[in-house]
Amino acid sequence: MNKYFETLSFDEFDNISAKQWKQKIQVDLKGADYNKTMVWNTLEGIDVKPFYTTEDIEKVKIQNSAPPNWKICQKIYVANTKKSNEKARDAIQRGTESIAFVIPTKEISIEKLFGGIDLNKIPVHLQMQFLDSGFIKNLKNYLEDKNAEIHLHIDIIGNLARTGNWFHNLDKDHEVLSDILQYSNTFETILSVDASLYQNAGANNTQQLAYAMAHANEYLNFVNNVISNDPTTAGSEKSVKINFNIAIGANYFFEIAKIRALRLLWNTIASEYGITHDCHIFAQPSERNKTLYDYNVNMLRTTTESMSAILGGTDTICNLPYDNIYHKDNEFAERISRNQLLILKNESYFDKTTNPADGSYYIESITQQLAEKALRIFKQIEVGGGFLKQLKEHTIQRKIKEQATAEQTLYDTEKQILVGTNKYVNEQDKMKSELELYPFVKTDSRKTLIEPILEQRLAEQIEQKRLENEA
Repeated sequence: MNKYFETLSFDEFDNISAKQWKQKIQVDLKGADYNKTMVWNTLEGIDVKPFYTTEDIEKVKIQNSAPPNWKICQKIYVANTKKSNEKARDAIQRGTESIAFVIPTKEISIEKLFGGIDLNKIPVHLQMQFLDSGFIKNLKNYLEDKNAEIHLHIDIIGNLARTGNWFHNLDKDHEVLSDILQYSNTFETILSVDASLYQNAGANNTQQLAYAMAHANEYLNFVNNVISNDPTTAGSEKSVKINFNIAIGANYFFEIAKIRALRLLWNTIASEYGITHDCHIFAQPSERNKTLYDYNVNMLRTTTESMSAILGGTDTICNLPYDNIYHKDNEFAERISRNQLLILKNESYFDKTTNPADGSYYIESITQQLAEKALRIFKQIEVGGGFLKQLKEHTIQRKIKEQATAEQTLYDTEKQILVGTNKYVNEQDKMKSELELYPFVKTDSRKTLIEPILEQRLAEQIEQKRLENEA
């Protein structure tokens, strides 16, 4: 080794304060306004500075417990039990480490769906589009002699927020959920909080965090009430583990910070209930910034979003196929989306370090600010009667719409860019003949109890105009 490096010590350099750095920048700006030139303000109301130092994290106390081994997951819609099982087993052979089955009806065979899948090694997520305690009981009986990691994504509040209605009605849904909770020891998670809905509808990061926590708090209160009415289950509330289903957007460092803030907030709120275990975070890229035109760019977007998810510390990552907004499921797109994650894990060494963002002044500072702002919103929701009450009063919907409109304005004025769609457009790109799915927001005229929260992509209006103008 060079003798110079052997004797080099950072103690030889003078400490420079943040104030001195700022003064130097102001000199170099030659009269330009520092705040207008170098500081940018996010939709969350956070001022992002041009540099960060140890002074920015002197009061930050973030303890992360990111999973040592995040799982690559593939989502499979169960339209046909036999074909879905075959598809799952094929995906596992090709590198998938976890399966998420989307189950539309209780009239499926659990034995056929799980046949040939080594449940000792492959975690399975079940996202059921119905609510039925009998189905869960049958599932429990099937799993009794198996050492399986099964996550139930049961979210009656999320269904209300997304569709405007309960699965059955308020009382029936809570009754069924109460029955299902007695099987909590069988499953890794039962309750799920679908925070991806809020992101895909246009909520900013602090809103997503606050709504996720207020949403989860409704379940924690419910579980406590169930326990208090049944003394034989005392203490079991501490074994109920919650899954957070989140969507990852394009703001790379902020998304890393969002996930870290989510764990910080969960640990804060869970401690109030005497819960000491961590949550499970199931992440997938956002659909809000995905585009119909120049669709191959979606592969780049989902890659950076998956990187944010990994660095932020998610447990399970389910990538989006680049063409999922307009194509039906197809082998090529699913293979590419799976291989994106396999490359990140096996060729890019994203599985070699736990908590790789630790010590980053910028990320630590942003994490703390997001958590503090989200906690303030959470407290306002609780003072206002809780998340369910504010959903029924349409307060949550209004807040998300306001934020979505602000973001849409940035996109419409090209202050937020989607490459190939509102800038650097390929006018020769034609998509009308490629559509297998309707790629725009759908509205349902049926009667609902509350106004549903609607997911909508930023590019929809401009894409509809381009489709109309195609020769």
